[in-house]
Amino acid sequence: MQQHDINNEPARLGGFDYLIGAVALALTLFQIWHGLAAELSAPIFLPVHLSWVLVLVFMVNPAFSRSSPLYQLGRLSDLVFAVISVWAGFRLSNFDYNDLSFLLDGLGNVDLYTGAVLIVLLLEATRRTVGWVMSAIAILFLVYAMFGNVLPDSFASKGFDLQEIIRFHIFSTNGVFGAPLAISAGVVFVFVLFGALLQVTGAGQFFIDCAFAIAGRYRGGPAKASVLASAALGSISGSAIANTVTTGALTIPMMKKLGYKPEQAAGIEAAASTGGQIMPPVMGAGAFVMAQFTGLPYAEILMVSIAPAILYFFCTLLYVHLMACKLGLSGMDNVQKVAVVVKQGWHYLLPLVMITMLLLMSYSPVLVGLAGCLAIIVAAFSRRKTWVPFSAILAGLRDGALMILPISAACATAGIVVGVVGQTGIGLQFTQALLALSGGYLWGAFILIALAAVVLGMGLPVTAAYIVLSVMAVPALSEFGLPVLTAHLIVFWLSQTSNVTPPIALAAFAGAGIAGASPMKSAVQAFKLAFGFFIIPLMMAYSGLLWQADDTAFRFAVAILATLGLIIAFACGVEGRLFNRLNVPARGLLLIIAALMLVESPVVRLSALAVLTLVALWDWKKGSDPVNA
Repeated sequence: MQQHDINNEPARLGGFDYLIGAVALALTLFQIWHGLAAELSAPIFLPVHLSWVLVLVFMVNPAFSRSSPLYQLGRLSDLVFAVISVWAGFRLSNFDYNDLSFLLDGLGNVDLYTGAVLIVLLLEATRRTVGWVMSAIAILFLVYAMFGNVLPDSFASKGFDLQEIIRFHIFSTNGVFGAPLAISAGVVFVFVLFGALLQVTGAGQFFIDCAFAIAGRYRGGPAKASVLASAALGSISGSAIANTVTTGALTIPMMKKLGYKPEQAAGIEAAASTGGQIMPPVMGAGAFVMAQFTGLPYAEILMVSIAPAILYFFCTLLYVHLMACKLGLSGMDNVQKVAVVVKQGWHYLLPLVMITMLLLMSYSPVLVGLAGCLAIIVAAFSRRKTWVPFSAILAGLRDGALMILPISAACATAGIVVGVVGQTGIGLQFTQALLALSGGYLWGAFILIALAAVVLGMGLPVTAAYIVLSVMAVPALSEFGLPVLTAHLIVFWLSQTSNVTPPIALAAFAGAGIAGASPMKSAVQAFKLAFGFFIIPLMMAYSGLLWQADDTAFRFAVAILATLGLIIAFACGVEGRLFNRLNVPARGLLLIIAALMLVESPVVRLSALAVLTLVALWDWKKGSDPVNA
């Protein structure tokens, strides 16, 4: 069976290329029209969007591969599935919600069958696009909703019949057509489209060129450029794997040529690309989901996320630098000057500046994304040497629709999970269980949630993992007194870890494919480089790393310095190098300093920072031994 991950590039098209392209382009035009006009209510717009997505999924992802003898039969079944999807979407978009008899007397047989068939088609489309795990989790939750009454008291819930489940998950805004799909069909779509247009207009290549111009001449230049380019592009792409493949195709071969081991090159690119998901201004798709879940303005989420994101990339750059020092690597020759690169493509910066300012000014994210799409096209045509053919713009519009397929399918299926949590009350039971297992300690709950994030992420896309984990874990973190935004950001960051954590690290595996490296060795390197995904959320919980309204500047500054100290001490202690190679006692001292940074006392943290400064000065005065140290 053919499957595609949510983070992959659009699936390779088969014999229906022109038809698929036309249907995908039509979906994009429909989305743009709705984003501008907003004439359709959610009960009409969301079924139409989902049925359109299902049709494209069954057209692009055949039931059987071309080499299978069942391919033609599978294509026939795909056609049947597509027709039923259209019928279901039409039926639901014309359902009369003003007639409350469906709540009092139940659904009619046709509507009941429509809802049941739509859930089956959605689960199959999700299996084809993001894998069987997401579908299996949704089925497990549906089974729990139906038969929860036969479980032991500590896990029991009221058992709901098929009528109640279909009515709740299909004919309301609590399940399939809940917040996750609404966000995917609205905000996420336009920013995915923006990312697709960045690539086809040449803006993506401009950002990569800028990264090489800034960092290429320094030690380990291609690796540092990879980190900077991934920070810029990953925020918009909404996909760690797509970012790894896009920038890694250029950076990984250059890192290998410079002297990095293949698994190191793959790990660096995977860690950097995954970090793009937590980098403002767009932060992939998760930040928009978070804004919906928390009820907070997107601008507030963006502002508090800047400092942690910069700290993450500082952590990754530090590891890259230490690796380059240990390998005795130099920088690149013949690197273009920053001024030259910026002069050639400065106009591509304007759309990013514009969408950032508009988001901070709390304009509608959908309109901001559409304005960004228009701005990037205008920017490309504003200078004669950056003109692109009209066919490239059409390709970008088509690719935007194809790239949303796995995201919308996953979000609609995640809506089932969210709906079951609300319908059965299992979220409260999970919170109680988590509090009991953690022994009432925040660090214990943190470890359990981190483990759950890694396990969920092995089979779920990042956005889906965050949605599922947030409805279960955020209430538990709130019980420990954490503000709701802090709790959501902790879960959001931990949800990213699956891309770089063995045994299944999808971004690292994608990088390994480009580098020709061992997937598992690449995953180990990526995990080491991305340890900020675990350390920084821990500092969010135990310090003032996230600026809150009642915080003081002193507390925030100490939190930033303590996190920097923790990153430096831990990375140098593990790698065994600061300015020079460190002996065992010095490495042990650095690891002790790193541990002390987790203590919430400002006195302890500032004392540890003073000791770290003395160690750094002592090592610096010894001079630097740049080769193989």
